[in-house]
Amino acid sequence: MMSSRIDSRLLSLAKFHIFCTVSLVAIIFIIYADGIIYTDSQNSVELKDKAVSQVLQTHSIERQFIKSDITRKALRSMQENVLDVVEVDTEDTSPVVAPFNVTEEERISWFREKLPEFVIFDSDEKALQFHGRVLEFFDHKCDTQFFMTWISPARSFGSREFLSMESVFRAHPRGCLMILSRTMDSRRGYRLLKPLQDRGFKVHAVTPDLSFLFKNTPAEAWFAEMKTGNRDPGVYLDTDFIVMKSFSGLRNSIGAQSMDAVSKNWTRLNNAVLVFDMNHPLLRKFIEEFALTFDGNKWGHNGPYLVSRVVQRVQNRPGYNFTVLPRMAFYPVDWSRIGGLFKKPKNHADTKWINAKLLQLSEETYGVHLWNKQSSRVLIEEGSIMQRLISDHCVICKDIYSS
Repeated sequence: MMSSRIDSRLLSLAKFHIFCTVSLVAIIFIIYADGIIYTDSQNSVELKDKAVSQVLQTHSIERQFIKSDITRKALRSMQENVLDVVEVDTEDTSPVVAPFNVTEEERISWFREKLPEFVIFDSDEKALQFHGRVLEFFDHKCDTQFFMTWISPARSFGSREFLSMESVFRAHPRGCLMILSRTMDSRRGYRLLKPLQDRGFKVHAVTPDLSFLFKNTPAEAWFAEMKTGNRDPGVYLDTDFIVMKSFSGLRNSIGAQSMDAVSKNWTRLNNAVLVFDMNHPLLRKFIEEFALTFDGNKWGHNGPYLVSRVVQRVQNRPGYNFTVLPRMAFYPVDWSRIGGLFKKPKNHADTKWINAKLLQLSEETYGVHLWNKQSSRVLIEEGSIMQRLISDHCVICKDIYSS
């Protein structure tokens, strides 16, 4: 096959998964197996200053990899060069937050006025290098490929968020993690990621080109309306997660957030973790639903409630093969009780409960959702479940007792 065609196939894989990442949650993990999503080989964006040469296709027992024969440069040098070309001053950038308790029309009016401040929409020089940077980062050395997004300022990326990355690499030491973020794709962001890079872990922040990612997807028209200021921007909240063990045994899976005590059927799903094959029809349904029903006035409407209502509609249809994992898989603690994981034992009964809970988590849980909106200001006390989890699943293990 011609190199440009293989090049486009690899980028199509990244486009689809990164789009899901950007659309559904602020930090989301998507693991993918082999397959092709789009066949549009003529619309790939060329990297301005790098010649992408022949791309070779190799195979392994578990999945198919596509390898670029680009002249290799150290990722660190590549990122430093990019930052020298376009340096976004994220140090002084404040998040543009939509007003609460106003009508949809008032928020759209506010959004239209503030639109020039939303640099995430820009397809500038840094964003246009997205294609080549993705190709260079992901290669056959990645056992598992992860995506996260970060839309807050780089200065807000603290110890809690760093722990989330550490836990990914503790469970997947040969995995690759790409952070889709304009603010983290900066000098400050580079300094934040450097401790992991220095230890040989593959983590990289890249400015996404949203126009390119959304092209030929169900959300292309929605994004065009956003850029004109004619759509309600809504409120985007971050999530947080500690990975406890490898996801490699999971496939086409979504986790239940809550279950009915009697029937044991799920009552709500959550989109903090999605594990799906390429081109899975359920992912496209999520994207379509997001583009058609986005509502910034309703918390959770575009996230947990979105995946719940889509799965409710399609779960018995032929062709939609997926598994709803029990609550303990990803959401072992309800948001209203998450604070209990941060408290030290006060007596023998507390110690016994903590030990039993840790044993249960080790046996039944792939990761713990921390419900950051509820727990971000809670201090981690010595001897608590959180302290034990961090000690067991961190890599660098600094700032264990910070909020």
